[in-house]
Amino acid sequence: MITIIIWVVVAVLAIWLIVSFNGLVRTRNQAQEASSDIDVQLKRRYDLIPNLVEAVKGYMTHEADVFEKVTAARSQAMQATDGAKAEAEDNLSGALKSLFAVAENYPDLKANQNFLSLQSELTDTEDKIQAARRFYNGMVRDLNTKIQAFPSNIIAATFGFKKMDFFGGDMTDAEKQPVQVKF
Repeated sequence: MITIIIWVVVAVLAIWLIVSFNGLVRTRNQAQEASSDIDVQLKRRYDLIPNLVEAVKGYMTHEADVFEKVTAARSQAMQATDGAKAEAEDNLSGALKSLFAVAENYPDLKANQNFLSLQSELTDTEDKIQAARRFYNGMVRDLNTKIQAFPSNIIAATFGFKKMDFFGGDMTDAEKQPVQVKF
């Protein structure tokens, strides 16, 4: 009878070990897939930016510094790795916002179908990037919770699972301030 109890306990522990390990692997793979989804959308954005700059150049001959900022920010974002990636992406988003703000001063440009199409695609891509970041951060949260919570933390430590970092840029003090709306 004692042998049967021991075998049942061993079987339950083995099943728990397998289920916990597989859950950690599944969550880690989902987080890595989510990271890859962000990279796909960032690549799409990188590919759209040169087309947008070319479409705008003919209209905005006096705005060379805006083009330089966008180009430099794009280059920096493409070369950034892990820790600096979020900040570089935020800088690129800011440079694109300034490009669109300057474009408001050019009525012919705002009426150009190519520019409007590129602007729409870029806006859509930015929305997809934000969604991909939120999904990634959710997966990282789930993985980190499993790695830290008992009893799955035992399995995670035994098999070398590591916490992953969230994808998020630090907001400046100005960005944290409430938006002033004036009519």
